[in-house]
Amino acid sequence: MCQCVNKVTLIGFLGDAPELKFSQQGKPVCTFSLAVNERWKDPAGALRERVEWFQIVCFARLAEVCGEYLNKGRHVYLEGRLQTRKWKGPEGEKRTAIEVVANQMQILDRASRNGNGAKAAESSKPAGPVDESDNPFNEPGSEMRDQEPPP
Repeated sequence: MCQCVNKVTLIGFLGDAPELKFSQQGKPVCTFSLAVNERWKDPAGALRERVEWFQIVCFARLAEVCGEYLNKGRHVYLEGRLQTRKWKGPEGEKRTAIEVVANQMQILDRASRNGNGAKAAESSKPAGPVDESDNPFNEPGSEMRDQEPPP
């Protein structure tokens, strides 16, 4: 018996402000990028660092929460799954995006006091799981399917 698992766990920093949009069916969709740093010492003992960037998408109530409480630089914990989207670009070229569909999020830092719009989040309570029926990518004819993902 073969069991399959598609689970992603990330802790990182938002690279940009979340973008909250709504599908043609009126369902909330939030996208943002997440930077995850990896640090190690090379054989010479020098400290090295590499940053991996992930495109994050979330739906339903989690999308609304992310749009309201997150902003560039916030430190967050995310759980979700990998999803591949394919579409044709404006000149007919095949395009592919691999993104993380988040279904849980927890803010790990305190809201900044510089007045940039982030409210003091309920970081002790992770957002609940997302109902996958809210995923507009699963609906035929969705406007989100043909859009290019954010850089």
